[in-house]
Amino acid sequence: MINFKNSVLGKKAFIPFVTAGDPNLNTTKEILKSLVKAGSSIIEVGIPFSDPIAEGNTIMEADIRALASGTTVDKIFDMINDFRKDYKDFPLVFMTYLNPVFSYGYDKFFKKCKDANIKGIIIPDMPYEEKEEVRSVAKLYDVAVISLIAPTSSTRIKTIASDAEGFLYLVSSLGVTGVRDKITTDINGMATEIKKYTDIPVCVGFGIKSSESALKMTEVADGAIIGSAIVNIIAKYKDESPKYVYDFAKEIVDALNK
Repeated sequence: MINFKNSVLGKKAFIPFVTAGDPNLNTTKEILKSLVKAGSSIIEVGIPFSDPIAEGNTIMEADIRALASGTTVDKIFDMINDFRKDYKDFPLVFMTYLNPVFSYGYDKFFKKCKDANIKGIIIPDMPYEEKEEVRSVAKLYDVAVISLIAPTSSTRIKTIASDAEGFLYLVSSLGVTGVRDKITTDINGMATEIKKYTDIPVCVGFGIKSSESALKMTEVADGAIIGSAIVNIIAKYKDESPKYVYDFAKEIVDALNK
């Protein structure tokens, strides 16, 4: 199984999120290439779902656009395999919900992940206590099931962190995804506590929208995850978005590692 520590070694990681198929899969492929060229450490590829309960309006609307454009799980795998012609080993992880993976079939899904060199998966609606149902299959194909720790998880930090693989997704705020003007959670305190129990990277997501907020969130944490701010750029520029996404990502990468 991949050691994501190698992806963030000696630097603060930038992990962007994009919804596959928004506005179409060919543009998604070009966005992925732009994000690699900008210096991203890992990229989260969202598999669109009709009922994304952890998402705010921005990503929910991206899911609707992606599904309306005819995006399917099979077509996403085809797009990623095409992307792999240029970037064979760049670390990609999926972010999606349990229903699409369950409906596709765990064994079939994770075998195709291995074939496409997908390194991990994040499933925000899967309770930690039910993780093993998925992980028992995912580990057969060297796919890390990435755990989330939220502000409400304080009493379970040791349990979740000790068992984590890949990297840990530290949720900055209660509620759904989306840019926020202010994040009040004690991220530094939570990251410090998590690091008592694991040496895998701790990356913060939900609400980060700029280089300033990314820097603040990574004072102790190892990386920043940004989704909605990027999805907003894609919604605005559509087929022309790869160059604008590149500029945004490059600014974040440069700020985190200056």
